[in-house]
Amino acid sequence: MAQQKNDRSETHTSRRASPEGAAVVHRVGIVMNGVTGRMGANQHLLRSVKAIRDQGGVRLNDEEVILPDPILVGRNPVKLARLAEISGLEKWTTDVEAALEDPAYPVYFDAQTTSRRAEGVRKAIELGKHVYCEKPTALTTAEALALYEAARDAGVKHGVVQDKLWLPGLMKLRMLRDTGFFGRILSVRGEFGYWVFEGDAVPAQRPSWNYRKEDGGGIILDMLCHWRYVLEDLFGPVRAVSCLGATHIPRRWDEHGRPYPVTADDSAYATFELEGGIVAHFNSSWCVRVRRDDLLTIQVDGTKGSAVAGLRRCWTQAYGNTPRPAWNPDVPQPIDFFDGWLEAPDQRTYDNAFKAQWELFLRHVVKDEPFPYDLLAGARGVQLAELGLASWRRRAWVDIPPLAP
Repeated sequence: MAQQKNDRSETHTSRRASPEGAAVVHRVGIVMNGVTGRMGANQHLLRSVKAIRDQGGVRLNDEEVILPDPILVGRNPVKLARLAEISGLEKWTTDVEAALEDPAYPVYFDAQTTSRRAEGVRKAIELGKHVYCEKPTALTTAEALALYEAARDAGVKHGVVQDKLWLPGLMKLRMLRDTGFFGRILSVRGEFGYWVFEGDAVPAQRPSWNYRKEDGGGIILDMLCHWRYVLEDLFGPVRAVSCLGATHIPRRWDEHGRPYPVTADDSAYATFELEGGIVAHFNSSWCVRVRRDDLLTIQVDGTKGSAVAGLRRCWTQAYGNTPRPAWNPDVPQPIDFFDGWLEAPDQRTYDNAFKAQWELFLRHVVKDEPFPYDLLAGARGVQLAELGLASWRRRAWVDIPPLAP
């Protein structure tokens, strides 16, 4: 993109890395929109795209390498300049339209707030860009499905972030499942969340828009998108949902110290019926204090064994190691229930989960390698969230119909 200065934006031209030992370098220009936010900056730019560049790109074979070439896009030039300095990437602009029109950038990435995402993705598709974006992809199922249909009809490649599938703890659960450790899986129990401070006496750890429904906030919309792809990738299709939401903290303070009313749900208590009779339950809350192994823990119980996974570690208890307790509240419990669990070893090297999926998407763009985590998968996540909200309103179980274009 040519260097330009106008009333709306300023674009800088960066130096380009040259991977050593690569006869063919596939440079992939990426318009990275929304990178000044927490997730966009930390996980997607610094720990993924910059990390890929620092390692010399995504090596395809002895002669070929993919090198991402990003331009940072956002609304705040001060934040963009600072982020460019931190990352060592000098190209940035506040003019997203100009960046999208530049043929040097065939890929559009969106990590904006949820309420802005669908519009940005739609514009990129209309201009023939491949798209990769955060979830939720839209505020409604109809809008999310329309994005998939637009990308399909335009013939562009498309993907949605489903990062938890590459967490070491969940990858260990998948290995246990694949090797038959659980026997017949009976149930799945997930605990997610932590205490997010209100923002008055102690600064909040999450942006204030997360707690305003009018800005696309709410934990049901955020987390049920995650739980759908986690459940369906590891355990089976979701057939029905029963969800109860809550707004436990009705007043918070924003980034400027101003109080505001919370209009979105900050906690969700959801039960899912999976194909094959598996019952899954996930508690998701920004109003809970953690006394468990990690910020996310998932327990899987089967006829032959159980496992509890956090973000990185995983503990197992086989049938033969299962204690035989008896109920007697009149005496101290003689069994230490943390004994008898064995930690699953690290049998491979685990990369950053966001970076791992970025590399797969870049391979998909350049070499057309399979990438099932597309905008249709993103729409299924939005569907589950929307039906979870409907379940809360109706105070009833809601079936999940097939989602077809």
